[in-house]
Amino acid sequence: MKGNKKRKLSLEKKIGLWGIIFVMPSIVLFSVFSFYPIAYAFVVSLYKKELLSLEAPKFIGLRNYIRLLQSESFWNSVVATLKFSVGTFIPMVVFSLLLATFILGRKRFQKLFQMMYYSPAIMQSAVAALVWLIIFDPRSIANQFMNFILRTRGVDYKWLVNENMLILSTIIVYFWKYIGYFTVLFLAGLASIPKEINEAARIDGASRFQNFIYITLPLLKPTTTLVSITAMIQCLRTFSTQYLFVQAGASIKPIEVITLNIYNTAIRDRNIGRASAMSVLLFLVIMILTVIQLKISRSEETYY
Repeated sequence: MKGNKKRKLSLEKKIGLWGIIFVMPSIVLFSVFSFYPIAYAFVVSLYKKELLSLEAPKFIGLRNYIRLLQSESFWNSVVATLKFSVGTFIPMVVFSLLLATFILGRKRFQKLFQMMYYSPAIMQSAVAALVWLIIFDPRSIANQFMNFILRTRGVDYKWLVNENMLILSTIIVYFWKYIGYFTVLFLAGLASIPKEINEAARIDGASRFQNFIYITLPLLKPTTTLVSITAMIQCLRTFSTQYLFVQAGASIKPIEVITLNIYNTAIRDRNIGRASAMSVLLFLVIMILTVIQLKISRSEETYY
């Protein structure tokens, strides 16, 4: 018996050892390409360092962070990021859930709907922005569509000129590109809910609305958390649309999100230290918001 136990333990140790061996390459690669850049960015943020400069970096401590908090440009980018994130995040989560519910209720052409809504998500962000730049041209479809809806004639809605329309145009591009991706995530979550639960509720007299509010939404909490965290991170990391719109002649102030400010500070101003400080602050904000969302989602366990 003792010999069998020893053999069993040695076998378990060998299995565990092989598991570590197979996992180690992934851990090493993840550390090199994720943890090291974060740590290096923090170190660089403590120095006065210019791009392509032959001068040795000068240690200045937290001075880059202090100057950022005193910078009007930084706070403008914070406001621009908040406007974009709030205008995109909430509608994105709500409409993707409603769209997933609608598609799941269609027995015919369900796969076709999924393909149609998901196809923009596989497109590069730069390509999507270029497509919409053509659409927002004064002589293109956007103005014609608005004139048709509002029953006006020949009105230019200045998508890339007016401040509010410019912010709205970046939100539209992002919404169009990612709505299908988050819809597919919600479809997977809805499909995982056992049909017996909904059928039992209907037998008990629950309406479709009550079924959705009191049964579907609570059971969909893990998927909603995943979609919320992913959408929030994507909103805070947005860059390509704003960059290409500015390159096309749009005003930079309304849409200078933090990532665009980081790029301009590092490449245009060649101030790598201050750009790294902004990157670290953005990382901390994303991490804090993610932890808060995870704690909220784990406040109630969902069983089915």
